[in-house]
Amino acid sequence: MNVTNMEIAMGYRAYIASTLLALLMVSGCTTNPVTGASQFSLISPEQEVSIGAKQFGPTQQTQGGQYMVDPDLTVYVNQVGQKLAAKSDRPNLPYDFVVLNNDVPNAWALPGGKIAINRGLLVQLEDEAQLAAVLAHEIVHAAARHSAQQMTQGMLLGVGGQIIGMAGSQTAYGELIGMGTQMGSALIQARYGRDQELESDYYGMTYMARAGYEPEAAVELQQTFVKLSEGHQGSWMDGLLASHPPSIERVQANKAHAAKLTPGVRNKQAYQNAIRQAKKDQAAYDQHQKALKAASDKNLDQAIALTKKSISAQPKEPLFYTTLGQLQLEQKDYKSALNSFTQAHKLYPEYFLPLLGSGLSAKALKAYTRAEQDLISSAKLLPTQSAVFYLGEVKLAQGQKDQAIAYFQQAAQGRGALAEKSKAYLQELAPAAQPPAQ
Repeated sequence: MNVTNMEIAMGYRAYIASTLLALLMVSGCTTNPVTGASQFSLISPEQEVSIGAKQFGPTQQTQGGQYMVDPDLTVYVNQVGQKLAAKSDRPNLPYDFVVLNNDVPNAWALPGGKIAINRGLLVQLEDEAQLAAVLAHEIVHAAARHSAQQMTQGMLLGVGGQIIGMAGSQTAYGELIGMGTQMGSALIQARYGRDQELESDYYGMTYMARAGYEPEAAVELQQTFVKLSEGHQGSWMDGLLASHPPSIERVQANKAHAAKLTPGVRNKQAYQNAIRQAKKDQAAYDQHQKALKAASDKNLDQAIALTKKSISAQPKEPLFYTTLGQLQLEQKDYKSALNSFTQAHKLYPEYFLPLLGSGLSAKALKAYTRAEQDLISSAKLLPTQSAVFYLGEVKLAQGQKDQAIAYFQQAAQGRGALAEKSKAYLQELAPAAQPPAQ
């Protein structure tokens, strides 16, 4: 099915409309499927499933995409997750479990049982029981409708609006560098309250025991997070601390509950076997983080050298080629950037950022047909202000003024530098269409 230019221009706006419409459909009082308590929700169970299904793909895109170097790790995590989900109080939800290529030690759940865990958290765990503690906790957030409650309270925003803002923002060292991870930290992350976190710990441990896992692993997990939170510096733990704040209270509550549950298995060797490749490559990911830091300090030559070392250590990682392309794009080395983005796309065809980068590189090289094709493909995976704005410039370069205006009108509805540039174009191209000054 072909997607028209106008459909792409309208794409990210549609995300806002569809999400807001879902939020406005009142369902009223419901019963918490896990605790049996009465609660108020604007989101029906059917809407939960629909929202989760629609937002799962775009949300993964904003947070680095899936971990592609070792797909068997995702298979393993999904097997553990499905085993736990079968023991939950909502076993019939369409659960999915994926591993994201993100360094932040975090995990999250969307409504309807769509659950993700970051590579950065997996490498911190010791055994399958600790993995089960993480996944069971997220299963409870989905089963107990915590995300739906957060939506009802206006604390969880739709994908579209935030994508527009982040994709149009300028970073300290270039428009695109680090976009994937920066967007990820700002998007759909519920800030669960104290009671919801305690509830997820309690029932998550119950699910663990039902599935035959050692519930003491949940105690260890919280102890580890409390220790890390006490000494953490910078942003390494910020994602986890914001969405799942650890506390001594949670450690003590978990200890008390674990003492009442049946001991179970650890499966340490199985876990270590599953995580072997990611741990083996950790030095390369650490090097990549150093490259991003060098880039943020505007030392692009050093950043490129470090990124190339990461590629040498793990040439199958699309993230590294994507970063290299971003850095080369910033240095205006457009041919090299196009090559890097093309390699990243070959390794991970379903990720928006290499396509966005190759579209911008091709545009700079005046290869407008390639640029349009890649920008449209990027926007189909994740509608962004950047793709729409640069499609406007491509159509303008091709002499297609009306289509360019349509793109700029859409990009102008975001915020940041690209919104201002879009308004400037519109003032020049279609002054009569400009809104009156406020």
